[in-house]
Amino acid sequence: MSSAALSGTRRSNRRISRLIDGYRPLEGVYDELMDETGNPREHWGPVLDGLAEFSPAEIQRRFETADRHLKDSGVFYRVFDDPDGGERSWPLAHVPMVIPDTEWAELSQGLIQRANLLDMILDDVYGEGRLVQEGFLPAAVVAGNPEYVRALADVKVKDGRRLSFYSADIGRGPDGRWWVLQDRAQAPSGAGYALENRIALNRAFPDLRRTLNVERLAPFFQAYRAGLARLAGRPNARIGVWTPGALNETYFEHAYLARYLGLLLVEGADLVVDGDTVYVRTVEGLKRADVLLRRIDADFADPLELNANSYLGVPGLVQAIRAGNVSIANSLGSGFVEARALIAFLPSLAKHLLGEELKLPQVATWWCGQKSERAYVQSRLDELALAPAFPLTQPGLFAEGHVFGSDLDLADKANVLQTLERRGVDLVGQEVVHLSTTPVWKDGKLSPHPFTMRVFVASDGDGNYTVMPGGFCRVTDKEDARAVAMGQGVRSTDVWVISDSPVEPVSLIPQRDQTPVRRITGALPSRAADNLFWLGRYLERCEATLRIVRALDQRTTEAASGTSAVPVRRLVEMLVAWGAIPGPQLPSPAAFSAVPAQALTRFDVPGSALVLAQEARRTASVIRERFSRDAWRALEDLAARLQGEGEDERARGDAFERAERALRDVAAFSGLASENMNRMAGWLFLDMGRRIERAVATCRFCRAFADTNATPEMLDLLLDLADSQITYRARYILGAARAPVVDLVALDPANPRSVAFQVERILDHLRALPGGPTDGIKSKAEKAALRLAADFAVADPTAFDRSRFMVAEQALMAISDEIGARFFVRRKADMVEEGLA
Repeated sequence: MSSAALSGTRRSNRRISRLIDGYRPLEGVYDELMDETGNPREHWGPVLDGLAEFSPAEIQRRFETADRHLKDSGVFYRVFDDPDGGERSWPLAHVPMVIPDTEWAELSQGLIQRANLLDMILDDVYGEGRLVQEGFLPAAVVAGNPEYVRALADVKVKDGRRLSFYSADIGRGPDGRWWVLQDRAQAPSGAGYALENRIALNRAFPDLRRTLNVERLAPFFQAYRAGLARLAGRPNARIGVWTPGALNETYFEHAYLARYLGLLLVEGADLVVDGDTVYVRTVEGLKRADVLLRRIDADFADPLELNANSYLGVPGLVQAIRAGNVSIANSLGSGFVEARALIAFLPSLAKHLLGEELKLPQVATWWCGQKSERAYVQSRLDELALAPAFPLTQPGLFAEGHVFGSDLDLADKANVLQTLERRGVDLVGQEVVHLSTTPVWKDGKLSPHPFTMRVFVASDGDGNYTVMPGGFCRVTDKEDARAVAMGQGVRSTDVWVISDSPVEPVSLIPQRDQTPVRRITGALPSRAADNLFWLGRYLERCEATLRIVRALDQRTTEAASGTSAVPVRRLVEMLVAWGAIPGPQLPSPAAFSAVPAQALTRFDVPGSALVLAQEARRTASVIRERFSRDAWRALEDLAARLQGEGEDERARGDAFERAERALRDVAAFSGLASENMNRMAGWLFLDMGRRIERAVATCRFCRAFADTNATPEMLDLLLDLADSQITYRARYILGAARAPVVDLVALDPANPRSVAFQVERILDHLRALPGGPTDGIKSKAEKAALRLAADFAVADPTAFDRSRFMVAEQALMAISDEIGARFFVRRKADMVEEGLA
């Protein structure tokens, strides 16, 4: 080695030493970074070399870039018992977990074997039931499992796979072997978060990931999508991600996967069963659903045959499954294999069904429904953990899941022993496995922390199982490395499978000439159209409120001297009428100066700018998959700004400045929607909502400030509110006069802020909407818009008084009601009448 190379190696070693200085693995556990001699493991060398290129400050800055990406992308999970509202940013532990591809190949074989085994068990318990008949599985393990869906007994699935997607929580024991800690088959979550972890770390260290030949995740998702298409059994099938809704803990992932895989995101309310066939309610009528990627627990899937209290399910779904008209992934009842009681029998079932030993060890488990096993657990209670045998937790001591015998006091131990004798069938004893540790960046250096890893297996287009080359680690700050102790308060990080050879770039975007050209994106669900429509209305209403606040703040000083008392009073009256400040009584004139800030930030009234912005964000959150990262960030920025987050003290105290900045946020979203959204049905509903709300607000502005006795000052204020000052000054040399102002603000079809312009756009959108009547007769909404457009086209501005504006406002509200009745509330009787069923 040359002296220069040797010198470089020494510098690199010194930098690496700085990173791992003070790194001390926990006693008695396997450490992913350090071997038994205290040196870094070979496959970690390139990672440490890459990190060592940067100073601790630069590493921290790059990790903050990853965190910022997750925050800006709206990556979150929900905690129901969180007093702060539930949504928490996805916590990243930054340093990836690194595994060589040779080790991963062995792990994958064990996971595929386990997935096949669990799928065969499901096929038997919902089919012939030979495992129970021949004594390989106790009947109580089947009958006592609340996840066994009796309604689906003897019901066959289309391709023979009941388990289309499977995940497992695994950990490495002190001997270095991987162990299965828990099977996940009900509706396994985490694959989308694993993908976001990868993207976030790639933002922090793009060159490092490429240099290390990290296996890509896209081929796995490509295979999974092909597997879902295979379930449909026909080309151009409609595949949906079935989510419980925006309040679910992992809703972000549901929306993210739908967008990434190019699937339709649906809720139970979007689906209907007719003639044993599942349909999606869309703005074009009912469209058949072929496959549903289920993210809802089986018990809630059909209130007709399963849980009658469910508001999330689809009545008649089970019968549609029996008829073979829809495929569910995973099939209803697949949560059966999550029971810990079943773990005790998997080794013998593997020998019976597969003719081989389990390739991947699992936590030693004793089901206490058997006398000898129960006696063993009772005698070794201090050395074992106890847990519910079936997925539903037990009340009292076991409400949180596992308990450790060694942690029990005398009273609790007596209670457990009594429970074992009385209801041993409900409990299992499990070996306590101490987890390995992985490095985490903390206080400017690496330190070891216990972790578990979630890995994913999917059925591909050929019906074979494939394993995601990675996953995500859940890392805890607790030093207690017992596997089952990991629960709340964990962070996650990416898993890098390192290859010795270059990794081929793969994308979910089809290669050239492999996909036929098409210019439609599929039918728009009625629920999505509803939310897009109201998102447009909330944003426009928020903008109108902001414009009033800005105008009011400018004029309150003048009002104090008496020169603008009437316009200011009318602005305050509008804010009270709109619910932006408390009513019904007006505040005293002396308190008018405090009104702008109240109208911006009150959270206890329905019409403040803050509440409207929050409603816009909430509405967008349930159709999150339809917005780009930039559009979503604009909505986040708007709500945060009105809450005062990120604002300096001067801006927080200046209502005018806050209104100005919030208006720019609204304009940013509107610009992104205008320039980036395809002019399909979704955009039409979003824009119609905006147009209706803008027209209504402008009519209200005209009623307040353009009556027959309007002063020049009031007309000037109207031009401000309608954002038409520049156009008016360009047309007219003299000051504001009523007829020209009314013509420009209300009747001029060339002014993008006028009422006439909004009505023309509404009419255009109604004509362009899909699913119109087939007999050529115009819809009620279109007829109303035509009448209104004609009225505005021939109107004389001098004769347009308050009553005419009120009539126009009522007509606009009637159009809104007709749009809702026709497209958002899809009653079957209406569809039959319209020829759409």
